[in-house]
Amino acid sequence: MVSRTVPRLRANFWRGKRVLLTGHTGFKGAWLALWLHRLGARVTGISLEPATQPNLFTLAGVAPLLDHHVLDIRDGPALGAVVRRSRPEVVLHLAAQALVRASYEDPALTFSTNVMGTVQLFEALRQTAGARVVLVATTDKVYRNRETGRAFVETDELGGHDPYSASKAATEIVLASYRDAFLAHAGTAVASVRAGNVIGGGDWAADRLLPDAMRAWTSGRTLAVRRPEAVRPWQHVLEPLHAYLGLAERLWHQPELASAYNSGPDPRQCSTVRDVLLLARKAYGDGDIAFAQSMEGVHESGVLLLDSSRIRSVLGPQASWNLTQTVSRSVAWYCAQQGGASAQQLCNDDIAAFEAMARGVERGSPGG
Repeated sequence: MVSRTVPRLRANFWRGKRVLLTGHTGFKGAWLALWLHRLGARVTGISLEPATQPNLFTLAGVAPLLDHHVLDIRDGPALGAVVRRSRPEVVLHLAAQALVRASYEDPALTFSTNVMGTVQLFEALRQTAGARVVLVATTDKVYRNRETGRAFVETDELGGHDPYSASKAATEIVLASYRDAFLAHAGTAVASVRAGNVIGGGDWAADRLLPDAMRAWTSGRTLAVRRPEAVRPWQHVLEPLHAYLGLAERLWHQPELASAYNSGPDPRQCSTVRDVLLLARKAYGDGDIAFAQSMEGVHESGVLLLDSSRIRSVLGPQASWNLTQTVSRSVAWYCAQQGGASAQQLCNDDIAAFEAMARGVERGSPGG
């Protein structure tokens, strides 16, 4: 039975909360920083400089909205100094090397950032009292994927063929160890959220589907697609962020719920790369695509599905835009921004629309 004792995303919960957000210069991190600012949180951000040009962090003017620190999370002394000074009550850990193909090019960097960077964060938190909730963003790729087509549940075996997936599976083991050996005894609830593939305006990373499409089509080039039949749990970027915020609030009140959680669409709503790109081209109005006839490039999972019933049992029905809405909103964001619209305003408009939909879902009315 779903508990409804704690309403989600209450501004009076987040207002004035000291929040440490790692990875705030990244795509998801910048969106989350904007949302936390909107909710009134006092945010300290720790991250490297933005990895792409252009990037959402700069275009949306995120830096003035928080206490902005540029540092490598593998630098234990520097990280510890910021943690001690900021005395976070809630920690949202998003900093990572998050690209599969980049992990093949530099596996050592991927493992050191994703595993040892997380260790350094937990060491800093272990030595600084006050954190009530720590939420670590991992990925749907933490599972050992034998391509059975079955949706993964949180108790399935962890693994990872590519270095990125393996590093995130190792991160799950690290956080479970620190939770059980140290932080739970100190009153800190530590959880992970394994989110599916995200889509949204403001992502310019290489080797991501929609950014690659927008780069190709706006420059008049044909988009080459390596794995058109790969199936993924696509979702708008605001959906896992909404889950992070809602779960952090719930764990504040019910720390016994600290665990691992999947966050993604119903497996029946997952779609292929081809489906997403055809929707994107329709929303954009033009664009050439060259679909590969066979799987190309380094190994990546062909089918990846998540069972997110655990998080729904804790937070209730999850607000979501369907795939058509997700893709069309994302393409519209890029087009509006390229036309001169404010990136920050575009993000805030999407956040406001998502919040309104979430309130409707909580009242039992249809979303969308």
